[in-house]
Amino acid sequence: MLSQISKHLISCAILSVMGVVWWMSGSRLCSLSMGTGLCMTWRGSWRSVFVALCTIRRDLMCLIVILKVRISMYRHKRNKSTIPALFAQMVALNPDKPALIYEATGEVWSFRELQERSHAVAHWARDQGWTEGQVVALFLESHPVVVALWLGLAMVGVEAAFINHNLRQHSLSHCIGVSGARALVFGTEVTTAISTVIDSLQPGMVLFSVGGQKDEETLSGKQVQSLDTLLSRSPTHPPSYKLRKEFHDRLFYIYTSGTTGMPKAAIVVHSRYYRIAAFGFHSFGLCPEDVVYCCLPLYHSAGTIMGVGQCLLFGLTVVIKRKFSASRFWDDCVKHNCTVIQYIGEICRYLLAQPVGPSEARHRVRVAVGNGLRPSVWEEFVQRFRIQRVGEFYGATECNCSLINIDGQVGACGFNSRLLPSFYPIRLVRVQQDNTALLRDSQGLCIPCQPGEPGMLVGRIDHKDPLRRFDGYADRESTNQKIEHDVFKMGDSAYVSGDVLVMDEYGYMYFRDRSGDTFRWRGENVSTTEVEGVLSGLLGHTDVAVYGVSVPGVEGKAGMAAIAPAGGQIDLEAFLSAVQKALPSYARPVFLRLLPSVDTTGTFKIQKTRLQSEGFKPQDIGDKIYFLNRRAGGYEAVTDELFSSIVEGKVSL
Repeated sequence: MLSQISKHLISCAILSVMGVVWWMSGSRLCSLSMGTGLCMTWRGSWRSVFVALCTIRRDLMCLIVILKVRISMYRHKRNKSTIPALFAQMVALNPDKPALIYEATGEVWSFRELQERSHAVAHWARDQGWTEGQVVALFLESHPVVVALWLGLAMVGVEAAFINHNLRQHSLSHCIGVSGARALVFGTEVTTAISTVIDSLQPGMVLFSVGGQKDEETLSGKQVQSLDTLLSRSPTHPPSYKLRKEFHDRLFYIYTSGTTGMPKAAIVVHSRYYRIAAFGFHSFGLCPEDVVYCCLPLYHSAGTIMGVGQCLLFGLTVVIKRKFSASRFWDDCVKHNCTVIQYIGEICRYLLAQPVGPSEARHRVRVAVGNGLRPSVWEEFVQRFRIQRVGEFYGATECNCSLINIDGQVGACGFNSRLLPSFYPIRLVRVQQDNTALLRDSQGLCIPCQPGEPGMLVGRIDHKDPLRRFDGYADRESTNQKIEHDVFKMGDSAYVSGDVLVMDEYGYMYFRDRSGDTFRWRGENVSTTEVEGVLSGLLGHTDVAVYGVSVPGVEGKAGMAAIAPAGGQIDLEAFLSAVQKALPSYARPVFLRLLPSVDTTGTFKIQKTRLQSEGFKPQDIGDKIYFLNRRAGGYEAVTDELFSSIVEGKVSL
């Protein structure tokens, strides 16, 4: 029945598109008799027809995916399904098939074993007296036990909060605190980090350790129980508990990266988990026989939803890597016969920076799924590693305006149909350059961007539509900050992504910058993301962070590039020569900072806050800073005297 509905809707869509094309061509042809003044309009209409013909296949491919996901989500909502219940269906189909493989030890968990371990967690949670809606924080490195923990908690309605295992001190205590967790489960590998914040934890919080501790211990005077011991005594049969939660209820919390402030706990409901994983499965040609190589952290949605979700919901095998290793990447893929890899941020660039090895020619990987693949390395990555398909997508954990690049358009993170733009209500809208506030027309509505014009991505909120929901964050204030009203029409609400993208005339979307990253210099807008890509390519895929710095008495912000060159040095003369050929004058870095490494998050997003605050003042920590002296025609070291001269306006920029 559902397949018949799907075919009917697709047929209607095809007819609608054909009708639009016919109307656009036919109606304008009739207007020719109205005079030569309409000649340009006629030509423009035929350009629209050309765009429609070029994009109709892509749009229909995406329409089919959306229909598949919508229909399955409607069925799961009607059946009051949850992620644990859908996983149980996969276990029944593939009880002895490998579900998770831990690459570090070669440990293999079958679907049945993963379910039994999750059952043990569920029984343990019930024995603790926790009830539906209560929260347990998880602070561990990537390991299959992380999956068993959150899945087992979900079986009895307890919500996990995934804490980034790289966090320390204030950021760590903040994330544990905002989750409202009643208990904390941590790996013994992060015991030292916990000891530094233990006094700031909520009174009465119960502590459990995983990975080595055999008996009850104390940490800074606090009692710590061995979860390994407790779970070894816990039953592995299904808990005799009827879950009250349904498809749109809370599953767990995943934190934002914190690149623009303290991390926020984003709410992930069961339907959102399904939606993200299902779009990945249907959009990029995955199948149950695939083996996914997941080297991404499991505290991140890309790892625990887009990656592990393929296992739990669609029966794929997932190889979990404790930590990304560029040198071991292709060896691991060959060893485990991986057919799908995940990437995020700078992973693809790191792989290209590795010397050529035999494993990169022997792997069976055909699909790479992820986001943040720079256009400057896209084609080189595909050609060198023989990747048949790149499944690039855009979307934060909490957003309702996700995009998918379904046809492999180089550099695009997704698209929006030019023929039926309202079918998926997202939009790029104009923003103020300085503070990225949304610009509005005389009626108070946001102003849509034209093709080629950068703008903020927004998505209309509709809580009745599972694809348009915005479930927000654990705290109401953070949620409200991401919502704007009167965007598409008066009285509506929309999620504001905070990211600046640009759309071409075919509807393809290209990531430009995170909100606030673009800066203005010499009357021009400079995209830090684009300049980073160019400079990194010139330096053999070296880490580069580009940002704008204020100079007293000078309008705008001067470009500065923090570079971590191999060997700690670069040929400044050759570098400037290459930059002059590759970048317009306003985009060339006025200042350079050479440092041992560029700060990144656990998901390889570049951290610029500290670098921006330190500016171009000579550093006491050994970093070398250079200034582009245009009159002298080269970069020169910034001394205390030169710094003072620049600040006092004695040296012209």
